[in-house]
Amino acid sequence: MTLAQRKRQLVSDELTEAALQLLAVKGFDAVTVDEIVAAAGVSKRTFFRYFASKEDVVVQFLADMGAGIRAELAARPADEPPSVALRHAMTVPIHACTDQPDHTERALRVVRLILGTPALHARFLERRLRWSEDLAAELTHRPGLDAADDLYPRLAAGMALTAFDITLERWGAGDDPVELIERAFAALAPALDAQPPSATSTAT
Repeated sequence: MTLAQRKRQLVSDELTEAALQLLAVKGFDAVTVDEIVAAAGVSKRTFFRYFASKEDVVVQFLADMGAGIRAELAARPADEPPSVALRHAMTVPIHACTDQPDHTERALRVVRLILGTPALHARFLERRLRWSEDLAAELTHRPGLDAADDLYPRLAAGMALTAFDITLERWGAGDDPVELIERAFAALAPALDAQPPSATSTAT
């Protein structure tokens, strides 16, 4: 990254952090853009160079999370079982949110905010569909899969993201997210690692 790109990323990160924490503490409807820019130490004009609205902050946060999950899946060893590769990809954001006690509490407030605010939950579901498409596309590159048949990749991506959804919901209710995601993928592993039949073999 160039110096200018790093500076932009830093400003974006500071705005995102300030906005998410205010929204999580006070509620989506109670927070104004003026409060966000005051907390971040920037002007309102700067805020609108990066985001179109308060909601857009959360949308970008979710987009970045999805990109991180796909990048982690792409980086896993090619000969790794799909259940292991997907588990590692899904645990990256979980571990990032729980690596320190103060991170855990802040992240949990954001999770509860997104799941408990209808407008934000709708945007989460919209982004989640994009994640599913991206993960399925990434899975087609793994050896042993028929690149022309998208049935298994789409099913596998859907199962992995269902595990992620349930983990977030149970985390919001007070359960340990790291333990939950491990248990979820232990249950899914037999289905994820079963050799998927190709389209040609099922047609004959």
